[in-house]
Amino acid sequence: MIGGVRSADRPFPLGAHVGTDGVRFAVASSCAEAVEVCLVDRDGDPDGDRDGRAGTARHGWSERRVELVERTFGVWHGVVPGVGPGQRYGYRVHGPYEPGRGLRCNPAKLLVDPYARRITGRITDLDATLGYQSDPFTGLPSTVDSLGAVPLSVVTPPVPPPSTRPPKPDVSWADTVLYELHVRGLTRRHPEMPPEHRGTYLGLAHPAVVEHLVRLGVTTVELLPVHTISDEPALLKRRRNYWGYSTLGFLAPHEGYAAVPGDEIAEFRTMVDTLHAAGIEVVLDVVYNHTCEVGVGGPTLSFRGLDAPAYYVHRVDGSLVDITGCGNTLNAGSPTVVRLVLDSLRYWAGELGVDGFRFDLTSVLGRPHAGSFDPHAMLLTAIGCDPVLAQCKLIAEPWDATSEGYRVGGHGVQWAEWNDRFRNTTRDFWRGATGVRDLAYRLAGSSDLYASGGRRPWQSINFVTAHDGFTLRDLVSYNRKHNEANGEQEADGTNDNRSWNHGVEGDPAPPDVVALRRRQVRNLLATLLLSTGTPMLTAGDELWRTQHGNNNPYCLDDDTSWVQWTAEGAAELTAFVRRVLALRHGVPALRQAEFFDGRDTPDGTPDLAWLRADGQELTEADWFDDERRTLGMWIDGSHVRADGGTAAGSGGTADRGEPADSWLLVLHAGAAPTMVTLPGPEYGKTYQTVLDTAAADGEPGDGAQHEAGSVVSLPGRCVLLFRVPS
Repeated sequence: MIGGVRSADRPFPLGAHVGTDGVRFAVASSCAEAVEVCLVDRDGDPDGDRDGRAGTARHGWSERRVELVERTFGVWHGVVPGVGPGQRYGYRVHGPYEPGRGLRCNPAKLLVDPYARRITGRITDLDATLGYQSDPFTGLPSTVDSLGAVPLSVVTPPVPPPSTRPPKPDVSWADTVLYELHVRGLTRRHPEMPPEHRGTYLGLAHPAVVEHLVRLGVTTVELLPVHTISDEPALLKRRRNYWGYSTLGFLAPHEGYAAVPGDEIAEFRTMVDTLHAAGIEVVLDVVYNHTCEVGVGGPTLSFRGLDAPAYYVHRVDGSLVDITGCGNTLNAGSPTVVRLVLDSLRYWAGELGVDGFRFDLTSVLGRPHAGSFDPHAMLLTAIGCDPVLAQCKLIAEPWDATSEGYRVGGHGVQWAEWNDRFRNTTRDFWRGATGVRDLAYRLAGSSDLYASGGRRPWQSINFVTAHDGFTLRDLVSYNRKHNEANGEQEADGTNDNRSWNHGVEGDPAPPDVVALRRRQVRNLLATLLLSTGTPMLTAGDELWRTQHGNNNPYCLDDDTSWVQWTAEGAAELTAFVRRVLALRHGVPALRQAEFFDGRDTPDGTPDLAWLRADGQELTEADWFDDERRTLGMWIDGSHVRADGGTAAGSGGTADRGEPADSWLLVLHAGAAPTMVTLPGPEYGKTYQTVLDTAAADGEPGDGAQHEAGSVVSLPGRCVLLFRVPS
């Protein structure tokens, strides 16, 4: 034993791990000259421990410092006896403070372990977290001790083996329906939720919530960030980072979503197990492109004080490169970052049991040292080649804060992508701002973006709304953003909303305007859920949720952001979504796993045909008519190349017909009614209406069958889906 620490013969795994003889601590820092693990207690012994350095007391906290003297592969490690689960700790790093070289070691700052599996507390004194005096480049290092002002790492016991848990649902991509939600926001106002479970992991596992998801037809929930966050300095005095894109700990579930703080790991696992038992997968939105430490003027909480050049991209003058818009950029070309990201992902997928990941600003991960984008860059390749992670759903947000980073369609073969081209085109079509040329690509799975290189239609994550932007209700109710409550003088949030208020800005609105808005929402939802690709719904859109025109409520933890479960008209809209998803789940032709190619099927009809209102196929000139507002999509069902089966948990009572039936989808965005001629007998003999967005719940008024070649009257702005029996 040396100075209260026993030698540990191996540096890995990193973090704090409980053993029979104490806790083995291991932390990476290639620039450190000495590293101390600091065991922190409230109202502890102010004289410290005789085997470690004398502790100090600040604001009721005391610490015992134990030097880690073993250094292997740039990792400082050792075993501290007499320590067990529940022990709060941090690190102090002694080393060079040379801002011009990006080096900012400062032992006055107590640092969170990047591998901590539990983190508790928050910043209580911003000034105490700053690693510098006066100026981050020219000033001296701060001598203010940050103990008592910063979050702390906590030693955790081993997680029980996953063999005791329900199996993962393993939903095929072709069957997947994503539902993006915020753990706190989904249940904060749920009327059946026990008060102590509102806004928590256990709230998401509540039977009423699970039943809603199952009946709706959701197969996979996508959770906004649940990694431990720390609010940015600009928010500490006035707001909080509600969305959570401000990571402090990449292996620790956020304490704020636990019903009992300290039980977040167990509660998170309970949530995952409950959803898995209901056949629902869990995908996490993860942020490996930047951290909560923001720019060089920000706090020193962890990475900056441990080894800033190993974590962040720097210029030659020591300043930070920012391609994320958040002040710093994690270096995807650094082995330290690659190791941290992979270890984090494996932990969440393995010990905590999640099914996949949506990567925030994924293009950053393909830009080592913030250089040019490469879909085969080290970190992206490592994720795709990892034997555990390759089995997970991998979803890219294929852009960053720069034009170089916009890479929709440009990621590797294992990556699905958020398809903002689908969002923009669908919004434009239904507000009358575009024709049908680009819409056809989006309806058919975006082959122009994904067909090359062996990708599949379901790798297009189709969405009309997401957490970032208007809700679906607000999309049809506002022409401009209304972000006054954010306190940024309307400087935040996009101005490119592609929205339409239908004549009145916001609510209240006349009944005829409200009725048209509701129909337009059904049109948007039908387009989303009946398109080839993987649809993603935003939580609360099916409940007629509003954010009152705020398109960026990232800092509003209140009724603006929370899902309202009892809005007027919510039941009808929910029934509509259930109906459309039941159709999707029951009809293989509507969720094809291969791209259409215009081939003739065994029935002699093409697998896909695009039709005009007169029932004839579109000509080349028709495609370039930007005033065209009506489009028919014929989908042959006799030779569908799709994954079979119905997704677990799908609900609804729609008439789904037989597997070999064909389908005709007609979209009409014109304001005036129009007449549509159904295709001739070479396509089918009869056409039965199974979905009509003119009806509140989508159920056709009479369900009448129409003969081939007959003329059907469509009201303005509607979608009809016809079943054509085989």
